[in-house]
Amino acid sequence: MTIEFNLYGTEGCHLCEDALALCSAVMPAENIDIVDIIDDEKLLELYRISIPVLERLSDQQKLYWPFDQAQVLELL
Repeated sequence: MTIEFNLYGTEGCHLCEDALALCSAVMPAENIDIVDIIDDEKLLELYRISIPVLERLSDQQKLYWPFDQAQVLELL
């Protein structure tokens, strides 16, 4: 399988863990690349107050937290 989504977050973020669990319940984990924003100045600037953020790579469509399973399914 190929990576189809980025999940932006950071280590120790309980909301990011919740978002990963929610996403993993409706799509294969292999389709999600977990991107730690702390290692990238640009990502940190973009998403610092918004994480977790789920991005569909095919068209850069994003879901900003809070999102639910229905919204993830719609993004699929």
